[in-house]
Amino acid sequence: MKWFGKGRREGARPALARAGGAGMLGDWPRSYEAQVRDAYLANPVAQRAVKLVAEGVGGAPLTASEPALLALVTARSGGQLLIETVAAHLLLHGNAYVQILTDAAGGVAELYALRPERVSVEPDANGWPVAYRYRVGEHGVRLAAEDAAGRPALVHVKAFHPVDDHYGLGCLGAAAGAVAIHNAAARWNKALLDNAARPSGALVYDPGDGSALAADQFERLKAEMEAGFAGAANAGRPMLLEGGLKWQAMSLTPADMDFVGLKAAAAREIALAFGVPPMLLGLPGDTAYANYREANRALWRLAILPLAEKILGGLCQGLAGWFDGAAVGVDLDRVTALSEDRERLWAQVSAADFLTTEEKRAAVGLA
Repeated sequence: MKWFGKGRREGARPALARAGGAGMLGDWPRSYEAQVRDAYLANPVAQRAVKLVAEGVGGAPLTASEPALLALVTARSGGQLLIETVAAHLLLHGNAYVQILTDAAGGVAELYALRPERVSVEPDANGWPVAYRYRVGEHGVRLAAEDAAGRPALVHVKAFHPVDDHYGLGCLGAAAGAVAIHNAAARWNKALLDNAARPSGALVYDPGDGSALAADQFERLKAEMEAGFAGAANAGRPMLLEGGLKWQAMSLTPADMDFVGLKAAAAREIALAFGVPPMLLGLPGDTAYANYREANRALWRLAILPLAEKILGGLCQGLAGWFDGAAVGVDLDRVTALSEDRERLWAQVSAADFLTTEEKRAAVGLA
């Protein structure tokens, strides 16, 4: 079977387009590595949102056309859970590359997900992918798109990208601004706690004769303030003032208080970028769902199931050369979050007197 056969490549593809590379957009990074560090490694909202979706896809009950195919897709390879890893790669990077490793007899031995930022597509003169380059540091290897029998050697699953022909679009770029705002607010809170959990006040020098502090006096006073009264360890420490000095405390202004609401709004935007209902992340103020049960059902219907269908469909297409009629899907009857939907369907079908028993079984997905 020729997945990249000449029959599909008789004409040249349209002019290729590549998305913008690494750089800075405002105050947040655009490179994938920097965005992953800021979002997944340093931001609790983004990390939890990715984990909810990826672990949901990886833990979904599956059904397959063959037991061997199901065992291959659900097996661990190199310590990684294939479906969960591929789902996380698609969410973060927008691309997932699964290498098909064969045994001496030519059968599929295991599937392994490659890190997407290390993979680059190598197209032919007409723009069709013929190989993939996998690079780690200064070392690289070329992986052919097909093996000697014309079967795929690597499965590329990608999210839709409107301005790139070969690479998909992840969620990190859309969430980068909200992640930067949320992280900045967290650093603000930390700095606020380090300074006695309130904005700094002001030392006012008012001797009464209009004179000012000399330069050496000012520097000595500044050094004493930093050493003896700044930081969380010195919170609440009494201050002894002399020589016309008095302490003027400053309270939070409305502008200072805006960052609280700004941080909450940024957290909701992060959840929106990854398709997770904010209620499931513990974010306050969400009234779109009556309870967690409805929010969890929306997560499955709108995020987990579409992503699982994309991943499993790509794997089945790539493995069709080894498994005739390969099919893997989510067993909806065993998804706890969708049990109410199944109960409603069964009640409606059971009440349909105009259907035969066989038609009712077919309507609920039973053979």
